Amino acid sequence: MQALFDIILPVFLVIGAGYLASWRGLLTDNAVDGLMGFSQTIAIPCLLFKAIWQLDLGANFEPALLISFYTGALTSFAAGLVGARLLFRRDWEDAVVIGFACLFSNSLLLGLPITERAYGADALAGNYAIIALHSPMLYAVGITAMEIARARSSGTALHRLPVTILRAMFRNALVIGIAIGVAFNLADIALPGPVLQSLDMVIRTALPSALFALGGVLFRYRPEGDLPTVLLVCAISLGLHPAIAYGMGTLLDLSTEGLRSATVTAAMAPGVNAYVFANLYGRAKRVAATSVLLATGLCILTSWLWLHLLP
Repeated sequence: MQALFDIILPVFLVIGAGYLASWRGLLTDNAVDGLMGFSQTIAIPCLLFKAIWQLDLGANFEPALLISFYTGALTSFAAGLVGARLLFRRDWEDAVVIGFACLFSNSLLLGLPITERAYGADALAGNYAIIALHSPMLYAVGITAMEIARARSSGTALHRLPVTILRAMFRNALVIGIAIGVAFNLADIALPGPVLQSLDMVIRTALPSALFALGGVLFRYRPEGDLPTVLLVCAISLGLHPAIAYGMGTLLDLSTEGLRSATVTAAMAPGVNAYVFANLYGRAKRVAATSVLLATGLCILTSWLWLHLLP
């Protein structure tokens, strides 16, 4: 129980403060959007750039780590998509959005701070290895599945699919930050001291500002939508994904640090990107929004349970 108060609760108190500020009108929607825009397009890409730039790519990109996490992620996507289609009779485009909500755990705004508070800043190498592939790989999966579903319903040719995927990927600031970090890492590029100090000043604002803004964004997501479908998303994202990551990591004899990073990241609620993806295509937006809100609240308890289980 001590972990709940010392590790998890401070993260959610920052989110709650943002929610309260929006509820009481202390922050306008434009202010929340500006804060979230700053964190997602400037501060967090800077964080990812520096982390990937200074990461030992050979040592931290453990195959067992990536297999454990992404097996769970892709299985969760399939479970959400098939469940939405067969259990709730959603059309294929809605089903893809629901599957994406099950797929895209909040690796940045929840996974990083909870792992750091639980195990220290030195334990984040595995998280960064996962995050380096997270947005590029999962957006590729979601966009590919959606474009296939749309082409299937409209009769559009699939030859434009690769261009559509690449265009969407390289407009994503997180992907751009990761790509530049990889380039600097491989080329062994150094930066002057004053530039590093400025970069560090921006990076220190990344997670607090993003968490606070997340609370403001969640205030807009009124609890509405199809409750059984939302509960399916919560069960898959908070239960199935981390269970597979933990099981695969144990089976593959993953290191303790890697097992922690894979399981904690997998155990996080769907990120705001789940709603962004739904809004992008105009499908299942209420389900995606409500899933983000409800799962984020439930994550307070479920993440404590997973931390209790981990070595």
